[in-house]
Amino acid sequence: MDNERPSTPRRVRFVPLGARALRALADGDLAGGSAEAGVALDEHFVGDRARDIFRYRAEQLAEDPSVAPWLTRAALSEPDGTVVGDAGFHGPPDEEGVVEVGYTVVPRYRRQGYARAMLAALLDRAAAEPGVRTVRATVRSDNTASLATLAGFGFTRVGERGNERDGLALVFEVPADGPRGRGRDGGRALRL
Repeated sequence: MDNERPSTPRRVRFVPLGARALRALADGDLAGGSAEAGVALDEHFVGDRARDIFRYRAEQLAEDPSVAPWLTRAALSEPDGTVVGDAGFHGPPDEEGVVEVGYTVVPRYRRQGYARAMLAALLDRAAAEPGVRTVRATVRSDNTASLATLAGFGFTRVGERGNERDGLALVFEVPADGPRGRGRDGGRALRL
């Protein structure tokens, strides 16, 4: 049952992860990160990969606090408030108007429509920003679920990159104001 598609679209809302929450999570302090965020975060938030990402985001925020509105947020299921993942941008738009999205669904909530709900909210946010022209996503080539999610929103493959640690990743883009395809299934998400 946990891996079946929901019959009704999912909805999410976002809770910012500020500098203190990010630092606590990077240090593996789930209780401290949860207290700073004001929500009970999942163990997934202190896994090795998550800790590396949150450490990087904490450093990014320390270097330039103005990037805070663009960075990682906890994603909560609506209306119950369960933390189902995290989502955000890698930073503000670059000089060409490109922003890159990132999202992760807590393993026990995968394949239930939450990635679509998070991505819909991120795309809505990007479309509402005058300086954003393109939304980019980089996904490992073996992440079939995320590849399918991107395809549902009209993302087009524009390249690839890779390294020894992470392997091959595919790069996709979609116009910020472009059509979103079948990914827009009516599951409206609240603004970031």
